[in-house]
Amino acid sequence: MESQQLGRTPYFYGPEGALVQVDFALEAVNRGSTTVGIRTNEHAILASYLKPTRPLLDPAEKIYQIDQHLGATGAGYIGDVMKLIQELRVNSQKHRLTFDSPIDVKTASEDLSAYLHQYTIYAVRPLGASVIITGKDPTGVQMYQIDPSGTYFRGSGFSIGAGSDRSIEIIQNGYRPNLSLEETVKLAKEAIKSATKDDNQVELGVVSNSSSRFEKINQVQVPSSAQ
Repeated sequence: MESQQLGRTPYFYGPEGALVQVDFALEAVNRGSTTVGIRTNEHAILASYLKPTRPLLDPAEKIYQIDQHLGATGAGYIGDVMKLIQELRVNSQKHRLTFDSPIDVKTASEDLSAYLHQYTIYAVRPLGASVIITGKDPTGVQMYQIDPSGTYFRGSGFSIGAGSDRSIEIIQNGYRPNLSLEETVKLAKEAIKSATKDDNQVELGVVSNSSSRFEKINQVQVPSSAQ
């Protein structure tokens, strides 16, 4: 009874100091599609498993271009993921109009972090979605993960969604900072397959130091053995 009452009160802390509604939001993320991000010295890959849908329905898009140099993916409730993608796109365009330059990856992550944090302060439902952002800015290729609480992390390997513990272990074991694009794609698919038993229904996106443009994987040159 106590846990149910706490769950209906978003701004209450649990007995151990945790924000109860944020914990519930993280559980929603853990039920989402297996999604990974891998960053090397020269490029970054986003990959997400396309869950099977009902007959005659096309699978939902999972990899999104935010700006020419910036891409994102997410796991959790699809409506919440799309809300965060739209927020990223709006903030990116506002930055271009205000400063006449593309937004850097850290600023995009900080803006989304602040947006999510508002949902932990006021009596509203925290968004049940985590997002991985990657892009090329003056500091090079960067990657961040932002959780429902507004906490964000910068790193070279992330996994969210169902089976994320298994997939991040695969990434950690196979990661090297000098991986080729082909090897990075292969590692991302292996990580997803470890959780889903399927690496055929995977959507991917890439950004690199050489092109400075985020693109879906089927729009760029990738060696055939990585397909």
